[in-house]
Amino acid sequence: MLAYRLLTGEDDSAFCHKVTAALAQGWVLHGSPAYAADPATGRIRCAQAVVKEVPGAAYDPGMKLGAL
Repeated sequence: MLAYRLLTGEDDSAFCHKVTAALAQGWVLHGSPAYAADPATGRIRCAQAVVKEVPGAAYDPGMKLGAL
């Protein structure tokens, strides 16, 4: 099974650490990052898709993707 996650957050070191942690857990970047201005806060928000091959797993809508 190929699992997919979209990591989001403000454009700061915490977001970079979130992506780095996912990479360290075997997730792989999928596509380019996206950036958008949040008009409510005036800050830049980021998004990065990641995927991970999970052999032997079957998709279940209740699964915790971050725990894979």
